[in-house]
Amino acid sequence: MSTPWHALESGETLTRLDASAAGLDSAEAARRLAEHGPNSLPTPRSDRWWWRLLRQFHNVLLYVMMGAAIVTSFLEHWIDTAVLLGAVVVNALIGFIQEGRAESALDSIRSMLAPHTRVRRDGRIVDIAAVDLVPGDVVRLVSGDRVPADLRLIRARDLRIDEAALTGESLPVEKSTSPVDEDSELGDRRSSCYAGTVAVFGQGDGVVVATGTDTELGRINALLTGIDTTTTPLLRQIAGFGRWLAAVILVAAAATYAFGVVVRGETPAEMFTMAVALAASAIPEGLPAVMTVTLSLGVQRMAQRHAVVRRLPAVETLGSVTVICSDKTGTLTRNEMTVQKVVGARRTIDVGGVGYAPVGTLTTGDGTTVTRESSAALDLAIRTGVLCNDSKVFEADGSWEIDGDPTEAALLVLGRKAGLRADAATAAWPRLDVVPFESEHRFMATLHRHDDGRRERILLKGAPESVLSACTHQLDDRNDRHPVEIAYWDRRAREVAAQGLRLLALAYRDREPATGTLEFEDAHQGFTFLALVGIIDPPREEAVVAVRECHRAGIEVKMVTGDHADTAGEIGAQMGLGVGRAPVTGAQIETLDDTALRHVVAETDVFARASPEHKLRLVRALQDNGEVVAMTGDGVNDAPALTRADVGVAMGEGGTEAAKESADMVLADDNFASIAAAVHEGRGVYDNIKKFVLFMLPTNGGEALVVIAAIVFQLTLPMTPAQVLWINLATVSTLGLALAFEPTEKTVMQRAPRPPGQSLMTPFFVWRVAMVSALMMTGSLGLFLWELESGTSVEVARTVAVNAIVVAEMFYLFNSRRIYNSVLDREGMLGSPYVLGAVAVCALLQLLFTYAPFMQAVFGSAALTLADWGKVLGAGLLVFVVAELEKWVVRHVRRSRMHERSSASALSRSAS
Repeated sequence: MSTPWHALESGETLTRLDASAAGLDSAEAARRLAEHGPNSLPTPRSDRWWWRLLRQFHNVLLYVMMGAAIVTSFLEHWIDTAVLLGAVVVNALIGFIQEGRAESALDSIRSMLAPHTRVRRDGRIVDIAAVDLVPGDVVRLVSGDRVPADLRLIRARDLRIDEAALTGESLPVEKSTSPVDEDSELGDRRSSCYAGTVAVFGQGDGVVVATGTDTELGRINALLTGIDTTTTPLLRQIAGFGRWLAAVILVAAAATYAFGVVVRGETPAEMFTMAVALAASAIPEGLPAVMTVTLSLGVQRMAQRHAVVRRLPAVETLGSVTVICSDKTGTLTRNEMTVQKVVGARRTIDVGGVGYAPVGTLTTGDGTTVTRESSAALDLAIRTGVLCNDSKVFEADGSWEIDGDPTEAALLVLGRKAGLRADAATAAWPRLDVVPFESEHRFMATLHRHDDGRRERILLKGAPESVLSACTHQLDDRNDRHPVEIAYWDRRAREVAAQGLRLLALAYRDREPATGTLEFEDAHQGFTFLALVGIIDPPREEAVVAVRECHRAGIEVKMVTGDHADTAGEIGAQMGLGVGRAPVTGAQIETLDDTALRHVVAETDVFARASPEHKLRLVRALQDNGEVVAMTGDGVNDAPALTRADVGVAMGEGGTEAAKESADMVLADDNFASIAAAVHEGRGVYDNIKKFVLFMLPTNGGEALVVIAAIVFQLTLPMTPAQVLWINLATVSTLGLALAFEPTEKTVMQRAPRPPGQSLMTPFFVWRVAMVSALMMTGSLGLFLWELESGTSVEVARTVAVNAIVVAEMFYLFNSRRIYNSVLDREGMLGSPYVLGAVAVCALLQLLFTYAPFMQAVFGSAALTLADWGKVLGAGLLVFVVAELEKWVVRHVRRSRMHERSSASALSRSAS
C-alpha cells in the first residue's frame, strides 16, 4: 500500500502527481478531466414518483382498512367507505413524502461542494468551476473559502480550517505543510484539507489529490447511498398485529359461514350476512386514525420542548429507545470555551461559572475567594490573556456572544470575572504592534506601551512548549522572579491536560522603548513565565441532569465524538459516562471485527476520534445487540449514522442541512436535555396507543362474540352489520379518540424501556382483552335474550344490545385511562376533560340512534324505556367493577412477585 498523501512531503506529493507548484496547463487539465471525470458527486437514479406512491399501499394495516371499506361499500354505507378510503390515502401519502428524505440528504451533501474556486492554470491564478478541478491542480485558499476538493497543502500561512461538519472537531484546525503520521485520524491530518470544509482564517495553497467520489465527502456519500433505513418498533408491531388480526378475521368469518351452512343448514345468503357482520365487528376501523392523532399530538408536545419531529413514527420510536449515542460539542456541552483553571508557580486557581457570561468567582482549592489584585502574577497573567487577544465578547438580546476565536474569548471572559474589561486594559496599556499567531510557531505576541511610555512590554500567549522555550524566569505570587522550572511546568501541564482541558501558556518581558514595532525574533527569548490556563467546553448542567434521568429510565447514553480522547474522557466523567474506563478511539475501532465491536460497544460509554465509518459501525453493532438506537449529530460526517439509527437526531442551530435531512428529529436548541424530554413524550405516546388498543379490542371482541354465539346457538342476530359498524365508528371516533389526549404519566421515566422485540399483544393484553370481551358479550347478549324472553320486539331487543355494548365502552373508557392503577380517585374519574366530553358526545349520539326517527329508519333501532336504560347501565357497571377488581388483583400479584424476587436476591447476597 502506498504512503497516504498526508504523510508525504509536499514535494513528494507534487512528484507523485506529476505536477508543480505553478499548477497545470489547460491542455493537461483537460486530459486529466477526461481521465478522472468531473469533481462532483453522482446523482443516484430514483424510482418514478408513481411507483413510490403505489408502494406505500403495500401494507397489511392498509389492507385491513381497504377490507373494511369493501365491507361498508357492500352495505352501501358510502360515507363510511369514503372515510376509510380517505384514511388509507392519507397514510400512503405520509409514507410517500417521508421516503424522499434520504434523497434530500444526498442532495444536501452534494451541495456542500464549492461551485467555484481559484486555481493556478497556465502560470496564473484563475477562477474556474469547481466541477472542472483535476488531481494535480493547485488551489488557492483564503479565509471564507469552501475547500473544493481534497488537498495536500504546499503552502500555509496562519491557515485554519473549520472541519466540524466532517470530523466533529469543535474548534478550527491549524494547518501546516509538514507531513503527519501515516496512521493519523482524519481530524489530526494537519497537512491536508478536505472537500466541504471551510477556511476561517489565513491562506494557503494546496495540490488536489482527490476529486468527486474519491474525496472524503464522496466516501460519506457512498456510505449514505448504501444504507437501508430501519422501520420503527411500533410499525413492526402494528404490521405483525395487522397480519395476525387479518388472518383471525378471515378464518373466523370463513369458519362461521361454513359452520352455519354445513352444520346448521342455514341458507348461504343469511350466513353471508352474518359473516359480514362478524368481519365488520372485528375490523379496527379507528386504529390508523387514532394512531395518527396520537402521534401528531406527541409531535406538538415535543415541539414545545424544542424537539421538531420530521417523521411521524419517530415519536413512538423515541419511547422505545434503549441507547442514545450523543455527540459531545454543543449537545452535551455548551460549545462555549471556558477557563476553569489558572495554574501559577505555587498554587492553582479555580474559576467558577460556565460559558461566555462573565459570572463566576476565582477561588483556591480550599474555597477561599481570590481577587486579581491579591497576586501580581495572577493580575499580570489575566491582563496578558485580555490584551494578547483579537477577539470580542459582547452582550446582545440578553445573551453573551463572541466575535473571533472561542479560546481567546474565554480569556476575555476570565478578565471580566476578575474585574478587568478589555477596553480598560487597552487604555492602560495601548497596543503598538503584534506578531500574529502562526500554526508553525504556535504563539501570538503583542507589544504595549507601559509605565507611562518609559518601557515597552511584550505579552506572549501560546502552546506551553512554545512559550516555555522562550522563558528564562517565572513570577510567583509575591512578585518575585526565579529561574524557570521546566520540569514543574511540564508536570503541571500533563496533569491539567489529563483532565481534558486545553492549555495555553502566558508570559511577558519588558524592554526599553525602541521603534514601537515587534519582530518575530523579539518573541523568542528572555520572557518570564506567568501561568498556565486550562480551558474546556463545559457540560451543560441540564444535560448532566438529563443523562441521570436517562440512566434511571434504563437508557444507556454513549458519547461519540471526533474530539481527542483526553477531552472526551474528562467530559464523559463529568457527565457520569465511562467513569473508570478509558475512551475507545477510532484507531482502536479499526482493529476490531464486528463480533469484537459488539462486545466493546456494550461495555464502553465514550468513543473519541470517531470517523463516519466508525459511527456507522457503532450504530450497527448496537442494533445487532438488539438495542433501539437514537443517534445525534450535526455534521455531514454524521449523516450515514443518522440514517441508519432507529431515530436520527440532528442539531437545529449548528447542524448542517445534510444532517437535518438525514434525521427523524431536529433539536431546536441543540441540547441533550431536549432528547430526554422527547423520550419522555415518546413513552407517553406509546402508552396512549396501548391504552387505545386495550380499549378498542374488547369492543370488537365483545361484538364478535355476540355474533358468534348467535350463530353457534342458532339465535336471532343480536346486532345487524349496520349496527355493528355504527358501534365501531361512533364509539371509536368519540370514546377511543379521547385516549390520544391522555397526559404522560409522571412515572414514565422510572421504568426500563420495553424490550424491542416485545409484541404489542403480551399475555396480559390477551387476558385483559378476553376478559372484557366476555363481560361485554355477557351483558349485551344476556339483555338481548332477556328482552326476547319478555316478549319485546326484536328491534327493541337489538337496541338494548347495542346500547349495552356502547355504555359498557363508556365505563370501560375510564378503566382504560390507567392500565394497571385504579381510576377510583378524583383525577381518574374527572381529571380528563377529553374523556368527559367524549362520553357526553357519545351519549348524545346514542340518544339519536335510539330515538331519532331517521336513525331508526336507517339502523332499525327503537325507543327504550327508563327500565331498559337501567338494565343497560347495569351492564356497563358490571364491566367497570370487574375491570377495577382485576387491576387490584394484578397489582397485588406483581407486588408479591417483586417482594419474592427482592427476598431471593437478598438471600443470594448473604449466602455469597
